[in-house]
Amino acid sequence: MSLPELGRLGFGAAGIGNLYRAMSDDVAAATMSAGWDAGIRYFDTAPHYGLGLSERRLGAFLITKPRAEFVISTKVGRILDPAANLSGAKDTQGFDVRADSVRRWDPSEAGIRGSIEDSLQRTGLDRIDIAYLHDPDVYDLDAGIRQALPALQKLRDEGLIKAIGVGSNSADALRECVLNADIDVIMLAGRYSLLEQPAAAQLLPLCLEREVQVANCGVYNSGLLARAVVPANAHYNYEPAPAEILARAQALAACCDEFGVELPAAALQFAGAHPTVCTVVVGASNAEQITQTAERMAAKIPVELWSALVERGLLDERLAHA
Repeated sequence: MSLPELGRLGFGAAGIGNLYRAMSDDVAAATMSAGWDAGIRYFDTAPHYGLGLSERRLGAFLITKPRAEFVISTKVGRILDPAANLSGAKDTQGFDVRADSVRRWDPSEAGIRGSIEDSLQRTGLDRIDIAYLHDPDVYDLDAGIRQALPALQKLRDEGLIKAIGVGSNSADALRECVLNADIDVIMLAGRYSLLEQPAAAQLLPLCLEREVQVANCGVYNSGLLARAVVPANAHYNYEPAPAEILARAQALAACCDEFGVELPAAALQFAGAHPTVCTVVVGASNAEQITQTAERMAAKIPVELWSALVERGLLDERLAHA
């Protein structure tokens, strides 16, 4: 296994790419610094995040740190091409940035190598430790498996990258990749959380069998599990939460409260407790948020909470690892 040690908690850098709202350079730097001070040494980014802004900000921060002390991952598959944006239009894919670039899917070996070279230039770092194929199911999963993953394997064999993987919101797509390629790690987004565990049926057992590690992210389910008290207007999968989902989240919160535990702390620690999970990757919009996340990951949770969740039908007994 060529995967480096990632630590229990990783920093997801979509937020510092101005996800949903603009963030100043100073706030971004303070957020990353707070993560570092909290002991986080794994940082994940992508060209997609803010059309390169996340990579530039993360690189500017990490270049001030000893290179041997951190691990950085980025993603391939989406190439950024220059755009003539004379009107000053904003990006249309969730990031509050000027659309000076356009994303282009390119799973070819030349595209994968070019993507890594571009990421190295934007970050200013000497190497990328982990490269994930980003959302191949959104474009062409078959081409991702046939072209992009073999290209990543070559880069790993050449020693240019320590480890390779795939990142996706789809447990089924990730399973196909694990079945058909020699990868080290997957980035699983939102499919194994305290609220729902669709990845537990087939994907995670396959990863355990093939010794593929899991970087678990999206563990708050679009913020639904991010507060101790679940509001009635909470979102799930980026849309207003359906009544059944909202009721389940509120029941989880109520059970946690009975044991003096905040729902986000239970969500974080559950997400990291499966034997395949090597790290839980969480984003932040400010320094206080990432500091609080680290504290929640370290909070003591009574084992009786997990038993109570099982008894109330809120958690499968087979998954009560925490």
